[in-house]
Amino acid sequence: MKYFKKIVGKRIYLSPPSMEDVEIYTKWMNDRSVTDGIQNTSSICTLERERKWIENSNTKENTFNFAIVEKEKDQLLGNCGIYKIDPIDRTATLGIFIGEEEKRNQGYGAEAISLLLDYGFNILHLHNIHLSVFSFNEQAIACYKKIGFQEYGRRHECYYLNGQYYDEVFMEFLEEDYRNK
Repeated sequence: MKYFKKIVGKRIYLSPPSMEDVEIYTKWMNDRSVTDGIQNTSSICTLERERKWIENSNTKENTFNFAIVEKEKDQLLGNCGIYKIDPIDRTATLGIFIGEEEKRNQGYGAEAISLLLDYGFNILHLHNIHLSVFSFNEQAIACYKKIGFQEYGRRHECYYLNGQYYDEVFMEFLEEDYRNK
């Protein structure tokens, strides 16, 4: 079995990443439609580099990385995680991407984020979960707002891509807002 159902939702589940997926992750990390949004466009990703990432993805303290897997087909959709966890302040950062373009905007990312929020607030006992997104990614911003994230600041014109500067938008979700939702 390639995946393990660590966190289960309605249409997806979150599993530790599988080494068997190194080629698909390498494909995604060389796909501009993925890497532009995660500030990884200038990197060249090799199979060896992705192998090391998968091997080390959950060995760092205070990092929880997951493969996003479609339940019905056991198909890898993307990756998400909670990292930079500060157990004293009870804060963390959330990251996510859906790899295949035809699987985006179908609610998989929103469901994965909801599962991560539940895990973060109820299992890891976090108080504040933060993320950042670039201003050109309007669909992601709308998704985060719909889930309940609130914008708390911007770093203006800090990301240069294709001859243009973009803002980095900072968003957060507080435990009390999660509990009152």
